[in-house]
Amino acid sequence: MRSGFATLVGRPNVGKSTLLNAILGQKVSITSPVAQTTRNQVRGVLSRPGAQIVFVDTPGIHKPRTLLGKRLNDTAAGALGVDVTLFVLDATAPVGKGDRFVADLVPGSALCVVNKVDAASRAEVLNQLTRAASLGLAEYFPLSAKSGEGVDALVEAIIDRLPDGPALYPPDMVTDVPEAFWVSELVREQLLHVTRDEVPHSVACRVTEWEWPRIRVEILVERDSQKGIVIGKGGAVLKEVGTRVRQQLPAGAFIELFVKVDREWQSRPKALERLGY
Repeated sequence: MRSGFATLVGRPNVGKSTLLNAILGQKVSITSPVAQTTRNQVRGVLSRPGAQIVFVDTPGIHKPRTLLGKRLNDTAAGALGVDVTLFVLDATAPVGKGDRFVADLVPGSALCVVNKVDAASRAEVLNQLTRAASLGLAEYFPLSAKSGEGVDALVEAIIDRLPDGPALYPPDMVTDVPEAFWVSELVREQLLHVTRDEVPHSVACRVTEWEWPRIRVEILVERDSQKGIVIGKGGAVLKEVGTRVRQQLPAGAFIELFVKVDREWQSRPKALERLGY
C-alpha cells in the first residue's frame, strides 16, 4: 500500500481546482473565472487498490494587496513540503515572473503540470513545455483538466512517488471539507459567477444557522454599493444564487441568504480570523 499527500500550487486561475475535481471525478473545490476563488486548503482523497492520494488544493500565489491576500499566500506556502508537489501552469499564458516566483518556492522534485492544452494549439503547447523546462523541475505533464486528457498519466506518476504506508482516510471518503464550509463556498462560487468582475474579492460567506433543511448563509461585503450589487434589482441576484446553490444540494434544502456590510474586512485581522482565514 502506498499513501501520501500531493499539493497543487501555482498562480491564480491556472486551473488547480478544476484539475482536482477532474482527478476525483466529482466537485470538491469551487471554481470560477475569477482569480483567488480558492481561499483555503481543500483536501480531496483519491483511493485506488493499493494506493491513496490526499490532494491539497491551495489559493493561487500572487502579489498581495490586502492582509487577506498575504494570508492566502501563507496558506499556499504552508502546504508545501509534502510527498509530491504539483506546480501548475496555464498552457495559454506566457511563463511570467509570477510563475517563476512560485517555481522557486517548490522543490526540484516537483511535477510541472501544463494545464488547458485543450485551449492551446500543438505549437503553443510545445513552446510552453520548452519554457517550462527552464524551471528545472522533475517531470512535465501536458494535460487538460477540462477534457481529462493526460490526467490519468499524472495520477500514475504521483502514485509512483508515494511512500509505502497505510490509507490515511476511509476508502469511501472523497473530502474532509465540513458541510457548512462547503455550502458557504458554493454560495460564494455562484456569487462570483453571477456578479463576475463587480465584487469578487470583497465577498465572504459563512453559514450562521444550520437546521436541516434550512440553512442560513451570511454574505459579507465591504461597502454599501457592493451590497446593492450582491442583492440585485428586486433581489434578482440573490434569487439566482440561491437557485444555483440548491441545485447542487440534496433535495429539499432551503437556503436563506442575507447580505451584511463589514467594512474593510479583508484588512482586519479579527474579521479574517472569524471567517477562518
